[in-house]
Amino acid sequence: MKKIFIIFIGILATNVLFTACDKDFLETSPTDQIGADVVTATTDNAMAALNGIHRALYIRYGSQGRGGAGHFNMHMSEMGEDHVFNSSTWTTALRWILTDSPTNSYNTAHWAMFYEWIANANILIAGIDDAVGEQDDKDNIKGQALLYRAYCHFMLVQTWAGRYVKGQNNDQLGVPLKTEPSTEPIARSTVEEVYTQINKDIDDAIVLLEGKSRPNKSHLNQSIAKGLKARVALVQGNWDIAAQYAVEARDGYDLMDQETYKKGFSTSLDQNSEFMWASHIVEDQTNYFGNLGAYISRNYSSSSIRANPRSINKPLYDMIPETDVRKILWSEDGEHADLPDGYEISSNHSRYPYTNQKFLAESTSVSLMDVPMMRAAEMYLIEAEALARDGQDGLAAQVLFDLVSTRDDNYVLSTNTGQDLIDEIMIQRRIELWGEGFRWLDLKRLALPLNREEPGSNHTSSRVGGVLRVEPDDNRWVWLIPQDEMDANPLMEQNPSN
Repeated sequence: MKKIFIIFIGILATNVLFTACDKDFLETSPTDQIGADVVTATTDNAMAALNGIHRALYIRYGSQGRGGAGHFNMHMSEMGEDHVFNSSTWTTALRWILTDSPTNSYNTAHWAMFYEWIANANILIAGIDDAVGEQDDKDNIKGQALLYRAYCHFMLVQTWAGRYVKGQNNDQLGVPLKTEPSTEPIARSTVEEVYTQINKDIDDAIVLLEGKSRPNKSHLNQSIAKGLKARVALVQGNWDIAAQYAVEARDGYDLMDQETYKKGFSTSLDQNSEFMWASHIVEDQTNYFGNLGAYISRNYSSSSIRANPRSINKPLYDMIPETDVRKILWSEDGEHADLPDGYEISSNHSRYPYTNQKFLAESTSVSLMDVPMMRAAEMYLIEAEALARDGQDGLAAQVLFDLVSTRDDNYVLSTNTGQDLIDEIMIQRRIELWGEGFRWLDLKRLALPLNREEPGSNHTSSRVGGVLRVEPDDNRWVWLIPQDEMDANPLMEQNPSN
């Protein structure tokens, strides 16, 4: 039987919701007998279902290389110029194969994953108002579900549609906009329509989440809603909105000090003051070789990491001053003499220059590593970029100073203006957010070419499959719709191939 991914996942939404929920609830309510009415019968049921979505961000979708949001973000980094491979293993994203092939399993899995989360969120949004329980709990659940729906549509439209262009109608084909728990096939909405719905969902969530607390940073709150609002506004070129919400979002989140930064991103990001949103993975929820830490960390003993530890591109590394604490997050000779206490790299791990120790698994035998989703540092960079692009150079330089001076004691207030200041901010964005899933999306939103051919680059043509430069008008910046979706949905239109 053919399966339309957008629709099929909606039918199975309750199964997905409860595979990761409270154990007692699972035992008393078999997943194959649970319907949407049971999911939203009470706020307790609905909160258990919401917890299932939280966990869905880091479970495996098919093969071990498809581990939820963290793996999608990793692929976004791999497709840029700053993330360097040292062997020809797991190169699907690096070589841009997944964007140009509608049958590629990574393309299909990512598309299905986001629509799966949307389907689950829609069940909660549609039914929570009638649930038995306190109104505050209903608002909290609905607000978080709206944010998930907005986040997923945002990632989908940035990836499988043409970029948003400020000042234009943006009536180019976007993605199917799913706002109801329906099983009917739907056509693609325009890019403008998708962004309109994204902003509405975020705005509604901001209101509903006012004053709501959360048990940990895997859950969403009003600050995450404002941070997502800032991200969306930056893509749309709404500079004043981006700057305003970036400031509001980071309120209460202190930038980590240099000693904390040196320890890299590993476990307990929930306890790091700078992290606004992060998936904390506990031992009984591990995905073993499917965890993000089994691919992007420096120390876990997986075949991927032993053969292919991830490096930073040398031209970007050379831009980091010696006095900047972030320089220590990569090892120039690959020996990692400055690993944090308690971490080691075995003799079986291959050594290559400029390999990262920004990401560290719990140990060589335990791949647990929290998944970073949003940091206060990103909000500083959004504000600085938005102000600079809006011509407010002095304010932008001050915001940049407020961030970078915490990383580098010798950094001084920038005297750059105009495009020079914007370029400086973007370099800082590349350094600060390396490996966190932004670079390919930044290149696309700014209509910049992929350039892996800079003098001194440690990319090699053989490892990247010849994908050393991709111009902004190349069709590969818009991923092809998965073929399974094309075959089953009569209303679906394919993107142009390369």
